[in-house]
Amino acid sequence: MNVLSELAPYMFDLPPSLVAQKPPERRGESRLMIVPRGTGPAEKRRFAELPGLLPPGALLVFNQVRVTFCRLLGRRADTGGQVEAFILEPPPEDAPAGPQDLWCLVHPGRRVKPGTSLGFGRTGRPGLLTGQTLDVDHAGRRLIRFHFEKPPALVFDEIGHVPLPFYIKRPDEETDRDRYQTVFGVTPGAVAAPTAGLHFTMEMLAGLKGAGFSTAEVTLKVGAGTFAPLTRGQLAEGRLHREHITVPAETAEAVDLARRTGRPVVAVGTTAVRALEWSAAAGPPAARTGWGDLFIRPGYQFKAVDCLITNFHLPGSSLIMLAAALAGREKILSAYAEAVAAGFRFYTYGDAMLIL
Repeated sequence: MNVLSELAPYMFDLPPSLVAQKPPERRGESRLMIVPRGTGPAEKRRFAELPGLLPPGALLVFNQVRVTFCRLLGRRADTGGQVEAFILEPPPEDAPAGPQDLWCLVHPGRRVKPGTSLGFGRTGRPGLLTGQTLDVDHAGRRLIRFHFEKPPALVFDEIGHVPLPFYIKRPDEETDRDRYQTVFGVTPGAVAAPTAGLHFTMEMLAGLKGAGFSTAEVTLKVGAGTFAPLTRGQLAEGRLHREHITVPAETAEAVDLARRTGRPVVAVGTTAVRALEWSAAAGPPAARTGWGDLFIRPGYQFKAVDCLITNFHLPGSSLIMLAAALAGREKILSAYAEAVAAGFRFYTYGDAMLIL
């Protein structure tokens, strides 16, 4: 299988100047493009108008995960050279102090061989964290045994950096610790934000409730694989990187009831789509917890989701393929071209799209 030829239908030209490097000045001040699944042109609106644009009686489903500040900056004990470790699957929130063996992306990693000792800290804060490299896998990831002097959740909060995606070409700032989290996030463990949720304010959520919309929640701990290029194996097997998902019984019941009574289910973000569709893999949506690797691309038959609020995604990514599966490839690429021409902001801190 030729990966480039498989991805070519989902590529588009994007001027680098349209990749949002910072969030809007105030949360929720984003633009919104409405893309109908049926006939009709795309519309350009403001995200603040969302309550008046959604189908009456819609059920909105949010991914209530929080980002763990799992990007650690430190030095090698032997040379003093700088090193960065990005923990791929952070330990649970209630993990105690003590050793934790965790797989990481390490930069620069070439000289961080098994046996290399590392120390991590943050300017103005005590280190509290040392580690030793145990192993290197075929993909170059390092298994590091970290020695936490405090519970890991406290250490990440004290010395961890915000794991901004690679296309944000600046160091993380103090404001990112707030703006790279949703206002409704509760459960930590994601290493990337569910970006569609970043547009929502508490005022918007109250307005939606006041307008008669109901809401439900899932938890999908977004992994670093969401930014990784698709591989030949993933395209051939139809499976993505694994992520831990929880769909509570009350959410499964709410989605099933909405579908049976003709009320649209609106997923807030592609992560909510993957969680809900994973929960409906064997029939109606059901309570489920475990590891999911569902790859949604054109040809997929949706079982739980009718509409989607999302951001504008990377060319040739699994995320643009998911949007194309819902709205149609030509319609999505046309909307992307229109967004580029209109100067919409792209990716994590960019503008939003509503597929109806």
